[in-house]
Amino acid sequence: MPKTIVITGTSSGVGLALGNEFHQKDYLVFGLSRSVPQNAQFKTIPTDITQKQEVKNAFAQILKETERIDLLINNAGRGMVGAIEDASQEEILELFNINLAAAVSVISETLPVMRKRNKGKIINISSMGSIMGLPFRGFYSASKSALDKVTEALRHELKGTNIEACTVNLGDVQTNIAENRIKSKISPPYAEIFEKVYGEMNSDVDKGFDPIELAPFLEKLFLQQAKWKPHYYFGASTQKLSLLAKALLPQKWFEKIIEKYSGI
Repeated sequence: MPKTIVITGTSSGVGLALGNEFHQKDYLVFGLSRSVPQNAQFKTIPTDITQKQEVKNAFAQILKETERIDLLINNAGRGMVGAIEDASQEEILELFNINLAAAVSVISETLPVMRKRNKGKIINISSMGSIMGLPFRGFYSASKSALDKVTEALRHELKGTNIEACTVNLGDVQTNIAENRIKSKISPPYAEIFEKVYGEMNSDVDKGFDPIELAPFLEKLFLQQAKWKPHYYFGASTQKLSLLAKALLPQKWFEKIIEKYSGI
């Protein structure tokens, strides 16, 4: 029986690339996304993962076709840009709903299936931006940081089982994330500097890695027999170096590096 992989956020970008690649390697892949991409080679179940009942219905459909879930890749998420001062409560809650609460909802449906076999693996797709507060992306950084901490807690709660969990924290990826970001209204004090930072932000995305490059890394991690680390990092070497700088440098020095890199 082929191993079963469930991936969220498969309508485009990372999720679509992973779904097609794993399907071509003869895994049984189920994608959960609100829309069905025309070029998906795997089975997509139209699902808004922020709606608990839709998640339940999707898993009921999966379990009609297989009794096992070997790997969950929680990939669905959104970006958000804007000044801390300008963000509305509705925007903040919408972001955390998709980037954190919805991911937990999918985990909650996955774990009982994995527990029956006492075996399974969960990868939560996070961001290197979770390690630091990025200018005009503070809430995005915070939402991914929250996902990191929830994953760390989950690892403790799964102790004594053969179910593994980790985050894979990505650097910039060539996706259409800019089209789907929540963008707060920018007030006059921030207008000029925001446009400069936003331009640099989008330029970094354009220069990011191709989503297909992530698939071999995740497959190797999936097949790895050793215990997982809490977090893995995938992206440009310069972005990985920023994590080391964050850990070693005084905060004021690191802030200056981030400001220069961001164009402030």
